[in-house]
Amino acid sequence: MTPKPIKIRLLKTKNIMDTHTHKFKFRLGLFVAGGLAIFVLAIFIIGKQKNMFNPVFKLTASFHNVSGLQVGNKVRLSGINVGTVDNIRIVNDSTVRIDMLIKKDVWQFIKTDCRVAIASEGIIGDKLLIISQGSSDKDKAKEGQQLQSTEPVETDAIMKSLRATGENAEVITKQLAEIMTKINSGDGTLGRLIQDKTMAENLNKTMVNLKQSSKGLDENMKAVKHNFLFKGYFDRKEREAKEKKEAKLKAAEKKSK
Repeated sequence: MTPKPIKIRLLKTKNIMDTHTHKFKFRLGLFVAGGLAIFVLAIFIIGKQKNMFNPVFKLTASFHNVSGLQVGNKVRLSGINVGTVDNIRIVNDSTVRIDMLIKKDVWQFIKTDCRVAIASEGIIGDKLLIISQGSSDKDKAKEGQQLQSTEPVETDAIMKSLRATGENAEVITKQLAEIMTKINSGDGTLGRLIQDKTMAENLNKTMVNLKQSSKGLDENMKAVKHNFLFKGYFDRKEREAKEKKEAKLKAAEKKSK
């Protein structure tokens, strides 16, 4: 017979193992349920991005360079996500074909003259396709139709242009600095004019003399007008000017009537 103390210890051990087994089964069940929930959620999210749960139709476009566009990237129309990039494949050495899956509820807004362009979400965001709006009098695009495309501007080309602009600005800045240095040191006519007070005073005197000469010339012209030898000539010129002015006024009145 098993001694009583040993029997009691065996019963306690059995109870502890049963308790641990129930906890293990419960935790395992929670782990499996959580894994299934995450799996279903992932399928739902991926399916939503791929438009697997929405009726779709296919459109295509061709580019020389897709600029990093990837399968699964968004397709937008009027700023709204209307589809995804379904497939990208190289047709030949100069053409890459892109297949798009578009929601059928926007089919009526995509016309045969719509154009497709590659853009970015922000400055460094993911690439996406932009479908431009077409003409209202055109027919809607057909299933599998290839839309016209607009080639993207490469980032390298933009950076090259900015670099050239920066270099030109640097050259211009250096030239302006040299000009200002010469002016401040009194070199050249402008520098002497600014730095040399005597030359500036002479220029001011010259301007005063010109004003006085102009005033004297006006007075001489007035005197000539009143001279009996030239008075007839100036009177005739005034009459002609007055007649031309009156003719213009009459013509303007006729047009207004």
